[in-house]
Amino acid sequence: INNMKKIGILLVFALVTGQIIAQKKVSPIVDGFGTVFLIPNASVTPDLSLQYKIIADIPTAPVRPDTINTGLEAAITLLNLHGAGGVPAGQIKLVLAVHKDAGVALLNNEAYQERFKIDNPNKSMIEALQKAGVTITICGQTMQKRKFAPEALLPGIQIATSAMTTLTTYQLKGYALMKF
Repeated sequence: INNMKKIGILLVFALVTGQIIAQKKVSPIVDGFGTVFLIPNASVTPDLSLQYKIIADIPTAPVRPDTINTGLEAAITLLNLHGAGGVPAGQIKLVLAVHKDAGVALLNNEAYQERFKIDNPNKSMIEALQKAGVTITICGQTMQKRKFAPEALLPGIQIATSAMTTLTTYQLKGYALMKF
């Protein structure tokens, strides 16, 4: 009977583990990046009556220039998590304040090639974010310190006086701060 208990426990564990592993991954707002798991039994979920206003602070670059910026990917994951929770894309206003070392992620391929001898691996993520209606800003102070010309940026990137002023301005406008 002792072996029967062990087999029963292993069987229950296998079923539970199988359920967890089999959960569906989705990307309801930005397809192809930042996939998330559906959590049908969640008791804490987004409030579908809210207009989500979020400002994200993105200062860090990856260790290697041939990898994507995880802050940008986290922004996509944030959108997809809200979408998986039922929040329509139109109820989410997301602004990214990109600065410091993360600024290189916003360079066009030509400028990125000049610096790193490869195409910008973040380009398609940035295009996907913009297509989803995300406002992407770069710190003007970062641009000056790192000698980025405005024409070296990907299309649609907005130049801010600074990341600090962008972050404080949007927070005072009621945007929640996320740090990536």
